[in-house]
Amino acid sequence: MDFFVNGHNIFIIVSVSFLASLIFVYLMKKVAIFLNIVDKPDKVRKMQSKPVPLLGGLGIFFAFLLGYMLFAPKNDLMIAILISSFLIMLLGLFDDMTKNETPMPNKYKVLVQVIVAIIIVFYGGLQLNKATLFGLTLNFGIFAPFLTILIIVAIINAINLIDGLDGLCAGISSIYFLTIAILGFILNKFGGLDIILSLIMLGCTLGYLVHNFPPAKIYQGDAGSTFLGLMISVIFLLGFKTTTLTSLIIPCLILAIPILDTLFAILRRKLKGQKIDHADKEHIHHQLLKKFDKKGTLLLIYAINLLFSITTIFYTLGDSIELIFCYVILVLIVLYLILKTDVIFDRSYKRKK
Repeated sequence: MDFFVNGHNIFIIVSVSFLASLIFVYLMKKVAIFLNIVDKPDKVRKMQSKPVPLLGGLGIFFAFLLGYMLFAPKNDLMIAILISSFLIMLLGLFDDMTKNETPMPNKYKVLVQVIVAIIIVFYGGLQLNKATLFGLTLNFGIFAPFLTILIIVAIINAINLIDGLDGLCAGISSIYFLTIAILGFILNKFGGLDIILSLIMLGCTLGYLVHNFPPAKIYQGDAGSTFLGLMISVIFLLGFKTTTLTSLIIPCLILAIPILDTLFAILRRKLKGQKIDHADKEHIHHQLLKKFDKKGTLLLIYAINLLFSITTIFYTLGDSIELIFCYVILVLIVLYLILKTDVIFDRSYKRKK
């Protein structure tokens, strides 16, 4: 088996990206403290008891840029990814620096996210034109650009929403990048851009995780979580383009936790008559914190995500009916955990009545 991608050893790619992220995030922590760019506690959705430095996302981004310059190919799609990444970082940084005083309206955030997605789709030429679902090929035709834009914006927001617990967003992202890299290894698709980006981003998120694992010394802010969401969405779409993944449902299952959390957040807020962007402390990780401590909650979510990823890897080796059954069991476990909490319904309110 060839351990080289784009002429570079895969372990060198991950190691260099990891060390770069480790250093850049540490430097950004010092800069954030010096400039007083911190995430302040509040009672609505944040759990820390004291201010925590932001700009961790900028450290991840700098490490990614170094990985791009050293290891990634230079083409129109990569240029589109760089432009989009820069715009999403600017949006996130502005929001991070102003949210304590004047939070940015969500409609402006979504507008920039749509612009970013348009750049990826029309300048980069990355579109989900067709996909295979249970052996059936779905051709999206003229709807392909709009569907692709929707997927990019949806994943950006799903990853952003899950970033509510030390180590959670970076950990889930790391599991995703690692899974895609392993699938590339199994399928001998190490020439694909999705694999190169996955290896670079794996090193970047692991380097940041050293600083962000509970108790977190720095946060990545919206700049980091939206950037990770963008990169995950790009890799997700590249999987179809390069046939690294051949099913529409399988990549979604690797991101089962953030996707389900987003869907239930929308449902919960609709049932309560709230706007879908209403901030609260009812996400999956918030609910699990009522039963476990921070590390216990984090490790439980990691374990569930890893089980989805391991099942995906075995499914890629041979799509048997037993593995589909495993997926169903895992989804039922997650649904059981959700229904035993207040993620959707306020069960404590019902008990009081």
